[in-house]
Amino acid sequence: MMSTRRETIRRIAEALRSLYPEREALQIARILVAERSGLTPTELLVNPDETVRIEGLEEQIAALAAGRPLQYVLGYTEFCGLRIGVREGVLIPRPETEELVMRIVRQAPPSPTVLDIGTGSGCIAIALDRLIAGAEVHAVDLSERALAIARENAAALGSGVRFFRADALGDLHEAADRQYDIIVSNPPYVPAGDRPAMRRNVTGYEPAEALFVPDDDPLRFYRAIARSARRLLRPGGSLWLEIDERQAEAMRRLLASEAYEAIEIYLDMNDKPRMAWCRNT
Repeated sequence: MMSTRRETIRRIAEALRSLYPEREALQIARILVAERSGLTPTELLVNPDETVRIEGLEEQIAALAAGRPLQYVLGYTEFCGLRIGVREGVLIPRPETEELVMRIVRQAPPSPTVLDIGTGSGCIAIALDRLIAGAEVHAVDLSERALAIARENAAALGSGVRFFRADALGDLHEAADRQYDIIVSNPPYVPAGDRPAMRRNVTGYEPAEALFVPDDDPLRFYRAIARSARRLLRPGGSLWLEIDERQAEAMRRLLASEAYEAIEIYLDMNDKPRMAWCRNT
């Protein structure tokens, strides 16, 4: 069925009205139409009454209306200028994580060795491998499904990241075979008690094991990673963490208790404390 670009966008947005605010529903609709038709956002705006045909549109609208995230419907997302494949089994990268990566890139030493803990889609590891000249990047995850997706992404993007299976809550220093200049992690940190208030497109599709932690121990992954990183980092090496804005001061205390130096908490683009950095002694 043929319809205009304007009509198609309106129909998709209407199907999403119960799930998203109007502006967000329209944005999702525009992205879907642009990506599936090969049009630019400018072309959608300049020629809204031109006809457009999208294969499988009804199925895609139904999936979005059921709450499936746009990125899973498309099968990819943009991250630090790279097209990263995503599907059920890995988290969808967020803008805050891009900010974390760009901070690491700006402060990285020449040709660093890097370890990404809990790599998921591989977005952090692959972006660092592509953006830091001479970097040697390793990445670990407990999920074999996530590792398979990460390896697919690395192969598609010509990245040399080495992936292997390891448990962030276990003895990471036994799984890794060297010391690193940089360790980075975006581990689970959302308290389980937050789940009822979260959107269906997150709780119904993204992997719970990559999102949630017990309400009574929200820093469990950070504690384990900080302890392992003390042995995995070279003296003077950097630990970078994406954090829950509500845990910034608790994170500072945790890192201090593990004898890290020069601890910094950085604000994201929304002025929320979302990144932590510290230096190994």
